[in-house]
Amino acid sequence: MRKLVLATQNNGKIKEFERLLSEFASDVQVLGLQDFPDMPDIPETGESFIENSLLKARGICEFTQLPTLADDSGLCIDYLNGDPGIYSARWSGVHGDDAANISKVLSQLEGVESKNRSAYFVCEVALVFPKGH
Repeated sequence: MRKLVLATQNNGKIKEFERLLSEFASDVQVLGLQDFPDMPDIPETGESFIENSLLKARGICEFTQLPTLADDSGLCIDYLNGDPGIYSARWSGVHGDDAANISKVLSQLEGVESKNRSAYFVCEVALVFPKGH
């Protein structure tokens, strides 16, 4: 059976990806980060969504020696010149605190008319294979 690492610890994402893949390739086992307890942390030091996706995919692929699919995503608000962007998950200063991140965005948009609150979501995906594959 072929293996693919999905750069997530979200079991729901893994199951959904397995379901989608099964329509095309039933011989692929999707693994998540929890399957590699010794995985080192891969810092997201890129300056764009695709740079961060590639950093994660390359780092995980190098560690596991398996094909790796990684993404980076975030909310870009036009009034804030594209922020929080790549910093969406840690906009408030605490990584993964959705309530604090939302609160900070709302405070930054306080007094801004709804017509000026346009935003969009970006998701960049990278797929990396081990050398020789």
